Amino acid sequence: MPHYYFDHIHLMSSDPVKTGDFYVKAFGATVVSSRDAGGGRITVKLNLAGVTVLIGKSRDESQNGLTHFGIRTDNLEEAVPELKAKGVPFTREITPLGPGFKISFIEAPEKVSIEVQEGSL
Repeated sequence: MPHYYFDHIHLMSSDPVKTGDFYVKAFGATVVSSRDAGGGRITVKLNLAGVTVLIGKSRDESQNGLTHFGIRTDNLEEAVPELKAKGVPFTREITPLGPGFKISFIEAPEKVSIEVQEGSL
């Protein structure tokens, strides 16, 4: 049986650096990384008392705000069929993103998007 752990919150912003600065000033978060991924895609990674907050550049204002939160598991290959057997709807099947890192997405009530992942980048 797979185990589950809270992993991260993912936000979108028209200005990820400014949004990150808010969390630093208001709550004492620390900047783990800030990078330009090319094409104007800026990403900021924060640590807020042990919680990872990822902030990405939105394509338009309608995408701003909470995108999803992430739950990590130690075995995604077991987790997916187990969740499906419980009637959990998937919006993205298992997708490898790098060595030792793969993700899948589910939809919780109220259209809340949850990334279920194994490993990390």
